[in-house]
Amino acid sequence: QVRLVESGGGLVQPGGSLRLSCAASGSIVKNYDMVWYRQFPGKQRDLVAHITTGGSTDYADSVKDRFTISRDNARNTVFLQMNSLKPEDTAVYYCAALGTSLPWGQGTQVTVSS
Repeated sequence: QVRLVESGGGLVQPGGSLRLSCAASGSIVKNYDMVWYRQFPGKQRDLVAHITTGGSTDYADSVKDRFTISRDNARNTVFLQMNSLKPEDTAVYYCAALGTSLPWGQGTQVTVSS
């Protein structure tokens, strides 16, 4: 079964950086638009970043100029580089392939705190 597996989260101080990875089995990454969501406790998932199959990107206003989404089709992996992290970025981060019915992965916890 095709799966999405997120990793790379952790505890970081404000102003720090993290790089999240989303590894997919099969050819999901190169054939579908890929997105990163995040979920705050008790809230629904919000879209953070989107990359099309052609490489175009789009971001939520709250992360624009701080986060960068990228993809490595050969490694079937999508990345989210997060710089200048703020406490309000603390959330569980998930990736997804748009237009598929793949189940959600386990997510990766990002905690920004001093």
